[in-house]
Order: sequence, then structure tokens, then C-alpha cells
Amino acid sequence: MAWVLKMDEVIESGLVHDFDASLSGIGQELGAGAYSMSDVLALPIFKQEDSSLPLDDETKHPPFQYVMCAATSPAVKLHDETLTYLNQGQSYEIRMLDNRKMGDMPEITGKLVKSIIRVVFHDRRLQYTEHQQLEGWKWNRPGDRLLDLDIPMSVGIIDTRTNPSQLNAVEFLWDPAKRTSAFIQVHCISTEFTPRKHGGEKGVPFRIQVDTFKQNENGEYTDHLHSASCQIKVFKPKGADRKQKTDREKMEKRTAHEKEKYQPSYDTTILTECSPWPDSPTAYVNNSPSTAPTFTSPQQSTCSVPDSNSSSPNHQGDGVPQTSSEQLQPSATTQETQQWLLKNRFSSYTRLFSNFSGADLLKLTKEDLVQICGAADGIRLYNSLKSRSVRPRLTIYVCQEQPSSTLLPGRQQAAGNGGENGSGTPYVYHAIYLEEMVASEVARKLALVFNIPFHQINQVYRQGPTGIHILVSDQMVQNFQDESCFLFSTVKVENSGGIHIILK
Repeated sequence: MAWVLKMDEVIESGLVHDFDASLSGIGQELGAGAYSMSDVLALPIFKQEDSSLPLDDETKHPPFQYVMCAATSPAVKLHDETLTYLNQGQSYEIRMLDNRKMGDMPEITGKLVKSIIRVVFHDRRLQYTEHQQLEGWKWNRPGDRLLDLDIPMSVGIIDTRTNPSQLNAVEFLWDPAKRTSAFIQVHCISTEFTPRKHGGEKGVPFRIQVDTFKQNENGEYTDHLHSASCQIKVFKPKGADRKQKTDREKMEKRTAHEKEKYQPSYDTTILTECSPWPDSPTAYVNNSPSTAPTFTSPQQSTCSVPDSNSSSPNHQGDGVPQTSSEQLQPSATTQETQQWLLKNRFSSYTRLFSNFSGADLLKLTKEDLVQICGAADGIRLYNSLKSRSVRPRLTIYVCQEQPSSTLLPGRQQAAGNGGENGSGTPYVYHAIYLEEMVASEVARKLALVFNIPFHQINQVYRQGPTGIHILVSDQMVQNFQDESCFLFSTVKVENSGGIHIILK
């Protein structure tokens, strides 16, 4: 028994000695004087984990890379996006590089791809009002484009195209297997979109974005492959060079500790991956404001009696009050939402809300819509979404007289009281809601409700005492009593194909 206890003591002392020796080794290797975080990160276990990190990036390997040959600003903090200064009208090279690995995307090998380069707003507030901003720029700079391709300097680009309605975009085809460089020129400067207040305002940043597509089954370049962008500011000629020099001098005056918080300036700008620009080939049509009022179309007219509780000049372009079925429903799809915007005269915002469902649009507050669309259109869109009806300024009731019936003065009073016509059939009146107290509004609403071609109406008369015809003027309409009743007949004008309308 004693021998066993003695053996246990010997074993225990040996283990303690070995453990102390191992601790002593660790102390010598990582002593207080030699300890640092870099040594810890250099341990094999951390090296192994670090080497495995790129595996996740390999699955997201971008097929292309775009590099703009312009230096980045040194006055950008470490975790912020790079900022590049450009001179107005100067040509800058964007290298289109094939970044695919062996076997990636074999379907585009030996084929052309299409890229669209855009200059867009970086500020979200300006993105919401892009159409209005660009229209204002176009008005001040007629005939100019915001973005152009310098074709003589470009290499490898094929079939370059520009859309007259898209002043800020250019597109072209290119072969990823060949050297390709697109030289762009930005003609707008950052301060052109800054509200003028005191002078010397800070210019707004833009973005250069490149979207690349491949052919679909129909041969159209609509299948998205890759998108990337970078932040820029555009100055008047030589202004970018002066700004770059100023930033560099400011950084040189900072201490070494402060400089560590900023990125170094690089000779080129690498465009970083981003979401594709929310645009489609058909969106060009929706960006242009409507040039003709929809209420003049006979196909949109109706003879149904409208609900007197829903009438708003802001809701209807056709003069017929909006019913509950025409309100935007939360269950509306993105396509139905686009149709609703077009029908309610918000065509300039269809691209902006291209990915919005009915529920998405209805969740926006009044303040959101005013910030996005501006005060006028924002309030109008908010009222349309919430179905806020605006009371008409004047309501009149009209009924079309049958061509065969002739009314005597005594019979007219009976008809005005909702009587019957000569055949015993009761008169059916339609409500006409006037938001503008002018004669043309009366003619337009009559044409719409009774399916009369508006362009054929020459004059509108009111039958006065002894059967005389009095021209309906704006002043006469302003003196109509609310909820007045009228019969009207149409008289063809000889040799012109037009008609006169006579209110009785």
C-alpha cells in the first residue's frame, strides 16, 4: 500500500514538473515584453481562419471591372466611399475589364455585351426629382447633353447610341475578350443643381454608373450581368485640378495621427458594385410629360351618372369622378401601381416608383411625398392616394334632347322639373361637375359625358327669351346657379362638319 502511495507521489510530482515546464515555455515565448496583437493574429489558428475568408467572396466574383483613369481625393475618411473630381467637358477613360475566371459565364464567351453609362445624382433627394432637375437643366442648356462619349479616343466600342430623351446616358456594345476603353465627357457641373442663396454654394455629388447586359433569347440586350458606380464631383475646366491640390495641401498639414483616419489618394478610381439602375427600355416613354389631356379621347368617355360625393380636378383627367374601384388598393401589384400613376397624371414619377406596390406607395406620408415630388405634385399625389375629394365649384344637370322632339316654352318648364318627354319617357339627367368656371370647361364636360367629339364643337349657346341664342361666355358660366338643369340639343353647322350646342 505504501509502495502504491509512493508511486502516486512520484507520478504527481513528475506531472507538475512537466506542466511547470510547459508554462515556462509559454512565458518565454509570449512574455510581457514581446506580447502584441500582431503576434496573436500571426498564430496558426488565425492564419487558417483568415485564409478561409476569401472563399465567400469567390462565390460573388464580379464578372467585370470598370476603372476610371482619374485620381481619387485624399480628403476622404477611411470607411467612406471614394470621391473623384472631374473637369467639365474633359475626356476621361473608363477601362472595361473582363474579370471572369476560367469557366465563368460561358454563354457570353465570344459574344458582345451592352453597357450603359450614366451620370446620375448621388443625393437621394435629387434622385427623387431627377426628371424635373434634368428638364430644368435642358431648358437652360438647349441642345447640350449631360454626358457624351468621346468616340475618336474610345477603343473597342461598337454601335454607340444616345437617346434624345436621356441626356445623361450613353450605351454601346463591346467584346469582353478585347481591350475596351470608353472615354466619357461630363458637361454638367455640380453647382448647377445647388439652390442659389449666397454665392459660393457647395456643389452636389454625382455618380458614374455602368450597367452591363447580355442578350436574351430574342436577341435583345436586357439580361442584367453587372453594375458598378463611383462618386464624383464636376468642376469648371481646371477646377478639379485645383480642388485636388487643395485637398492634398490640407492633408499635408495634418498630423500623422490624423492622416491615419483618411484614405490615400489613388491614381485611378475603381467603380464598386451596386444595384442596377431602375430603368427599362420602355421607361423612356413614361418620362415625358403628357402633352394632350386624356379627357379629349372619346374612348374614355362614359354616360353613367357619377357619384356626386367624389369629384376632384386633381384626381380625374376625364372629368368623371373617381369611384372606389379606381382608387389605389394596397393589394395592387407594381404593374397595377404603374397604371394607376399614369391614369392619374403622374407619368413623370413612374420610373421613380417602378418597384413600388400599392401597399408601398400608400405607406408614404405626406412629408415623404412632398420631399420626393416637390410641394405641388407631392400634395396632389397624397390627396389622390388618400382619395381626398375636392368639392366642385359648380354642379349642373344636363339631358340631351332627342332630335325628333320639339319643346314649346311651356313644356320646357316641365322638363326642367324632371318631367317627361313627348313619348312619356322620363328625362334622364347627367351631373356635370365644373372645377373651372369657364365656357370651355362646359363644352369639354358635355363632350365627354355624351360622347361628342370635342374638336367638332364650334360654339355653346343658351336659349334665351323669345328663343334667341346667347353665346355662353365665361361670365355667364360664373353666374350659373348651382344645380341648374338644362336640356341641350345639337345643331350641325353647314359646310364645316362642326356642331353647335344649345342649352335650354
